[in-house]
Amino acid sequence: MLRVAGLEVVYSDVIVGLRGVSLEVADGAIVALLGANGAGKTTCLRAITGLLDIHRGRISKGIVELDGERIDRLESPAIVRRGLAQVLEGRRIFAELTIEENLRTGAHARSDQRAIRKSYDRVMTLFPILGERRARVAGYLSGGEQQMLAIGRALMADPRLLLLDEPSLGLAPLVVQRIRDVIVEVNRQGTAVLLVEQNAVMALAIASHGYILENGRIVMDKPAAQLAGNEDVREFYLGLTEGRRRSFRDVRHYRRRKRWLS
Repeated sequence: MLRVAGLEVVYSDVIVGLRGVSLEVADGAIVALLGANGAGKTTCLRAITGLLDIHRGRISKGIVELDGERIDRLESPAIVRRGLAQVLEGRRIFAELTIEENLRTGAHARSDQRAIRKSYDRVMTLFPILGERRARVAGYLSGGEQQMLAIGRALMADPRLLLLDEPSLGLAPLVVQRIRDVIVEVNRQGTAVLLVEQNAVMALAIASHGYILENGRIVMDKPAAQLAGNEDVREFYLGLTEGRRRSFRDVRHYRRRKRWLS
């Protein structure tokens, strides 16, 4: 469904954000894109959804295709109409609007009222708490409720591919579990997902394939189960060290010797 090939991004014609990034998301799949802060994950999503120009960025090389057709030269509204929607990091809801009004903005590019109603009912089923509080001003919701609203708003566009940028960020473990379950259910209903996360445990548990991004480059590209079982990934992305203690000296030594950057 989605193919990114040889993507390079620069900001302000000076700062290189991505260096030859290639990835794919198959129809109906969940794919995880992992990496630390500053690795380039959000830049990759901006390049896919046409939001680079807002941040003084541009694609200098490479292509982005959706269903075999290039979308890297399209405006964001046109990309949304082709079936792609994004939930931004930090949720970015309209705090002064109600839940109901926020959801309606997600369907702004659509005109079929019957189809919009169907999407609305889908969101209410996925997130019953939003239905119970639909008249509440969104700015007064908890962080978890705001994340549910942000995902629900994206689903109002009826996307075939949903891009999620750090959906678990800043949420309590029980809420993260709820968000995880919703992602799985949305995917089960037929929506492909590109999941950008620092929470590798959650992401790799539900994804079929994963990519690891470091310093603007893809440094690992494997089935999710293989990434979860990789010793280096387990230690430095999952925090699992097989009972060994780590010192800062060990971490520095590891950074010098990291196999995937050689």
